[in-house]
Amino acid sequence: MRSYGEWAVIAGASEGLGAAFAEGLASRGYKLILLARRGEVLDAVAAPLRQRVEVLTKAIDLSSPTLEAEVADVLGTRDIGVLVCNAAHAPLGAFEQMALADKLRALDVNCRSPVTLSHLVLPKMIEKKRGAIVFMSSLTAFQGSAFLAIYGATKSFNLSLAEALWAETKPHGVDVLGVCAGATRTPGYLKTAKSKAPGELDPGQVVDETLAALGRGPLLIPGAFNRFASFVLRRLMPRTSTVKVMAAQTVKLLPTSARDPHR
Repeated sequence: MRSYGEWAVIAGASEGLGAAFAEGLASRGYKLILLARRGEVLDAVAAPLRQRVEVLTKAIDLSSPTLEAEVADVLGTRDIGVLVCNAAHAPLGAFEQMALADKLRALDVNCRSPVTLSHLVLPKMIEKKRGAIVFMSSLTAFQGSAFLAIYGATKSFNLSLAEALWAETKPHGVDVLGVCAGATRTPGYLKTAKSKAPGELDPGQVVDETLAALGRGPLLIPGAFNRFASFVLRRLMPRTSTVKVMAAQTVKLLPTSARDPHR
């Protein structure tokens, strides 16, 4: 992994992939700015890392309408080399049964916050001709995902944004990467998963593959099984069949009593 600057910013750093990114970037010598809603959990992630690198934490709601000003205050004039947009809100269930506020929060956290954060750091990266931005997407980005409809749609947004910015900024020395992760053994996933899914990965493996892939292209699907499965679903099967296959998997995340929400 090339050196992009002095500091790395991780949004959604309190657990799972975010905490793994903090560990991975600290081990590569980056000072850290960690953003998440739960301050006490964020501090617990930061504590052991502070034995190696400087770490700043900011308890912040990434759906806040004042996000730009709050984050700009934390960044100050620091040399931001890496931005990881990892935070996500994933409302699970039948679309018509979800509260509108829950749906809109997913749009704010998953779409508006990455746009805001990249808006803040990208101009200086282009000016310095170095920097990297990681947008955490998902395998749900490639087709509609029943019972994760809003989440999947936002992840399609993340992937499209990553690919566009990769093309725009590559000539200026900035590497942008969209990471379409599959089932990853994060605390949030383990709470909803009823059984082990094919191709499950540990957060650390996703992080290592991501950081190694920077500069190699706009898209990464971590894990050999996930890359193969994605190829089959996207290239060899009719799209309607792919959507049905995904629905058969995502419905398993619902409580048993909610498996037939239209009954």
